Amino acid sequence: MREFRYEEPRSVDEAIALLAKPGRNRVMAGGTDLLVRLKRREWTVDTVINLKRIPGLRGIEDRKDHVFVGALTHLDEIGRSELLASRWPFLRETVHEMGSPQVRAMSTVGGNLCNASPAADMAPPLLCLDAVMVARGPLGERTVPLTAFFAGPGKTVLAPGEILTGIRIPPAPAKGCFIKFCTRRAMDLAFVSVAAAKVGSDVRLALGAVAPTPIRVPPSVEEAVKRCSPIDDVRASAEYRREIVRVLVRRALAKVAP
Repeated sequence: MREFRYEEPRSVDEAIALLAKPGRNRVMAGGTDLLVRLKRREWTVDTVINLKRIPGLRGIEDRKDHVFVGALTHLDEIGRSELLASRWPFLRETVHEMGSPQVRAMSTVGGNLCNASPAADMAPPLLCLDAVMVARGPLGERTVPLTAFFAGPGKTVLAPGEILTGIRIPPAPAKGCFIKFCTRRAMDLAFVSVAAAKVGSDVRLALGAVAPTPIRVPPSVEEAVKRCSPIDDVRASAEYRREIVRVLVRRALAKVAP
């Protein structure tokens, strides 16, 4: 690991100011991905800005017109939240499919989404719930629907100097499910992931790991297969992934809309 400067701001504004300084600067939420990449020298940074000391970026709160989830909320907090479980129990199911207990105790929901991996596990269920991302930067606060948040593999629409502060989830309860297909039961990336939710009479469907970004698609097996664009790699072929999409979407829709 190369040497870098380390900062612990005590406010979002201080973090934004540090991020805006010249150089290759990165924020750290849980650190489970960033530190691994730094150790492998996949990334080189001048400054790591640790957000953990900033109040208000962690926690789950019912705000009546939405449920607010702070960007630094740990995955195990999501898995233990009675508020989330009472409205969207499949969020708990999703968390339990991710990493190990040690990883979930450190990883954050904001970090999982801002890494913008096509296989980000939290993305498909939150896409089904019409989640909205809240960001703050030099020009103030703005919101971005999660459907418009991902710009490509490893890329989001966050502008230079912007920091994700939280996620807003509309309050309507939903029956849902998350299905992740991988070779191991834990500590593995999905070959394919599927989330489905029924909100009132509205059935929603989202896919992960089969396109450059997680995607929301019409709730149909045929449309899901048509709109996904999986790749061939050492883990699975595109043809195989497309067939798994067909199988998992059929299962997911049967669970939420029998």
